[in-house]
Amino acid sequence: MASIRVDRVRQVFNDGNHNAFTDLCRYNGRFYLAFRSCPDGHMLFTSSQILVLSSEDSNRWEEVCRFSVPNRDVRDPHFLVFDGKLFVVSGTWWVDPSDSSERDINDHLGYCVWSEDGQQWHGPRALDGTHGYYIWRAGAHNGMAYLNGRRVKDFAVIEDRVKRDEQMESWLMCSADGFYWKPLGLMQPTQGDETAFLFEEDGSVLAVARSMGRRAAQVCRSHPPYTEWTRSDLDRYVGGPMLAKWGDRYLVGGRKMIGDAKPTTALYWLVEDQLVEVAELPSGGDNSYPGFVQLSEDRGLLSFYSSHEGSGTSLAPSAIYLAELSLDPA
Repeated sequence: MASIRVDRVRQVFNDGNHNAFTDLCRYNGRFYLAFRSCPDGHMLFTSSQILVLSSEDSNRWEEVCRFSVPNRDVRDPHFLVFDGKLFVVSGTWWVDPSDSSERDINDHLGYCVWSEDGQQWHGPRALDGTHGYYIWRAGAHNGMAYLNGRRVKDFAVIEDRVKRDEQMESWLMCSADGFYWKPLGLMQPTQGDETAFLFEEDGSVLAVARSMGRRAAQVCRSHPPYTEWTRSDLDRYVGGPMLAKWGDRYLVGGRKMIGDAKPTTALYWLVEDQLVEVAELPSGGDNSYPGFVQLSEDRGLLSFYSSHEGSGTSLAPSAIYLAELSLDPA
């Protein structure tokens, strides 16, 4: 089995804010990097913004888009290449301006910005059909767009956190235009959380899903029309999961938290529904939420964030990093 060598890790953005929750893609021959920036930290603040940077060579980056939504915390930006456009979708929390501790999960609402050329951007625009859903990673297949959204079953109002987590569902949602969305298939019927997914050549879906709390992550699978899903537990928790193909291998990344060890960002191969750890990135404190672009058969580029060279906590500062990866054949 091939191992992963971390050739170089460099800090690419640090303005003193809490910078976090990355995604990475290529579009029209350029690299794009998205993340959240907030002076007040990891939690929910209306001071949060989504930044999109662009680069020709992944070394020199320029800001091409920045957005926020009034009275909402914006976070977890993810790219969607669909219908001749580059979308950035973001899950948002409504935040009571008089009391930021007051929040209602049923007031979640997805937003997007989009561009045809990667330079001129439109929006932000609310995503119809996502009220009550916290949206996450997105993808496209066979003329349709898809994203992950989680919600409380039947949008029930449940004050008790433990009971609410038991009723939290993770859905695959679909759209014909990238703007209007509807639920399609139930990926996780309970303890649903952040779910990364990809489409296979035969149209089937493979997903890696975080579970609420520090429960073991799950592998989820479905075939068209994606209304029925199977699930199997992995051997560990994975926070902010990423799932990508690197050649014919399945690469998983996310926050590793085992026992009393400090959290770090780790990479795994997914082999027959088992995780095989192959690398740990220089990281600590508040960290993870990677994005990945394959550069060649044996080279890749990974984005992530970490506060290990900053606050060491969920407060500012934390920085955005890029790791240059290569494969060592077995």
